[in-house]
Amino acid sequence: MKSSYRGVILLALILFASIVCTQYTVNMYFAQRYMEVLLLSGATVVLFPLAWMVFRKDQRDRREQGK
Repeated sequence: MKSSYRGVILLALILFASIVCTQYTVNMYFAQRYMEVLLLSGATVVLFPLAWMVFRKDQRDRREQGK
């Protein structure tokens, strides 16, 4: 079965945002800017469940189209 382009694009954007947040977290840690580290770490933690919800919705939509 084919994936919807919307789901794939959203997951790619979320992955990109996660990589960017992780990189900024490491950079801010070495710059000793700990408040920014906490905020960016929180953003990274929030992005994973968001990606999971997009993935599950895409899977559900694909199953419904197959019926």
